[in-house]
Amino acid sequence: MIATAELESAIRTAIPVQHLEIIDQSNGCGENYAVLVVSEAFEGKTTLARHRYINELLRDQIALMHAFSQKSLTPKQYQEYLAKNAGAA
Repeated sequence: MIATAELESAIRTAIPVQHLEIIDQSNGCGENYAVLVVSEAFEGKTTLARHRYINELLRDQIALMHAFSQKSLTPKQYQEYLAKNAGAA
């Protein structure tokens, strides 16, 4: 079982994080996580490059999971994401 704190620590240690959400979608068994990472470290990087970076960063933890999904956004993209979702509510 992977703990949310373990994922958070790995991400926060590697990059400056403006916002981080880690959601255990497996009803507490730690086998299915979704993460939303907002960092200026993603500026100028493609979505694929961002995902590869996070996947590599969490390689050992992801290997123990059944499923893993992520959103990796720049601060500007996150503001757009919040505005879009606020309009949909």
